[in-house]
Amino acid sequence: MKVTIVGTGYVGLVTGACLADMGNDVKCLDIDEGKISRLRQGIIPIHEPGLDIVVRRNVEAGRLSFTLDAKEAAEFGVIQMIAVGTPPDEDGSADLKYVLAAARNIGRYMPAYRVVVDKSTVPVGTGDKVEEAIAQELAARGADLRFAVVSNPEFLKEGAAIEDCMKPDRIVLGVQDAEAEAIMRELYQPFQRNHERTLVMSRRAAELTKYAANAMLATRISFMNDLSRLTEAVGVDIEDVRQGIGSDPRIGWSFIYAGTGYGGSCFPKDVQALIRTAEDFKAPLRLLKAVEIVNDDQKGSLVRKALARFGSLAGRRIALWGLAFKPNTDDMREAPSRTVMESLWSQGASVAAYDPIAADECRRLYGERADLTLAASPLEAVRGADALVIVTEWKEFRSPPFDEIKARIAVPVIFDGRNLYDPAVVARYGIEYHSIGRPVSGQA
Repeated sequence: MKVTIVGTGYVGLVTGACLADMGNDVKCLDIDEGKISRLRQGIIPIHEPGLDIVVRRNVEAGRLSFTLDAKEAAEFGVIQMIAVGTPPDEDGSADLKYVLAAARNIGRYMPAYRVVVDKSTVPVGTGDKVEEAIAQELAARGADLRFAVVSNPEFLKEGAAIEDCMKPDRIVLGVQDAEAEAIMRELYQPFQRNHERTLVMSRRAAELTKYAANAMLATRISFMNDLSRLTEAVGVDIEDVRQGIGSDPRIGWSFIYAGTGYGGSCFPKDVQALIRTAEDFKAPLRLLKAVEIVNDDQKGSLVRKALARFGSLAGRRIALWGLAFKPNTDDMREAPSRTVMESLWSQGASVAAYDPIAADECRRLYGERADLTLAASPLEAVRGADALVIVTEWKEFRSPPFDEIKARIAVPVIFDGRNLYDPAVVARYGIEYHSIGRPVSGQA
């Protein structure tokens, strides 16, 4: 099948590459000339494990191509997938200007029947706006052409997007047009040979499903983080509680780790947008507002612990492990590390940070500054530091050489925002250990 992807960001590029890998002929459109030039040279603008291999394979096979020409893109695929950004407005609502601009281009140039797919995460009712924008462009042309608008939200996890795209746990289609449904089912058939994964529903239901999924996961995270404040107050280990509730199959093990809060390009933005949508429809989501408040507060928890321990952080050098909002990505959007570093700087501390992938992104965000050192290794970061703060749970941090940390660090104190270690083990090395929702260990 011929598929046009509008937008070569995270969702668009991953989706386009995976569709091409299944034998489809895919053309990706973007207005960023530099990005298209780099993609044609095989340079991938985002970090996603395995994506470079899939893109290169399909470009070489002639199944994946890139263009700056909106007319060429609209004429190419019967399926037109819109996968552009929906950044938050000042009031937290999703900004649809890129989505609607893409829709207008499709209406302006489409030569025949098109299935227009909203792949971007969009508020309830966006499909109606896309439909209206295309209809207006067709009317301006005097063209009597049929089209259908489908909501097909993505459920990709950064760091595991190729696997999620190739082996989806569900394929949500918000569609009421029989021909469009048949085309979408044909497109996704190779992805579900094992068993049927397609869920067909109304367009608005599909739009809401994406937001609801992310909001539910964010709620679980904030619940555990809020609970961790209580466990600290009563002297209980949150890990014991996690084991106790996670073993209940009605609850399960996913997204019940206490930590420094959620970040990234999805959860913060989608929670805010859903709150705003609910207010627009005069059905406020009170629980979700609390989820956001807890998360914002939790991002400051490690610095509060450090202040309580040291009294003042002025002039102190703090080692920080982990800059990305989660492992296997270089994405620092809304990352807890940013709140931690900016709070430390405001207190007069300097930061020596290490991340296996996100150092360049950190440099892009903050530039060169005297109170930020980007270390080449975890142990280089801790050398001479007054404390080690752990923000991202990269695998290489899970079993560190505590004896070498003790030998290099000036003040043997760890503030662990991901509860990576057994407090008793860390204490055996003579290191004071502060974590989330657990008693402090190793204090003199």
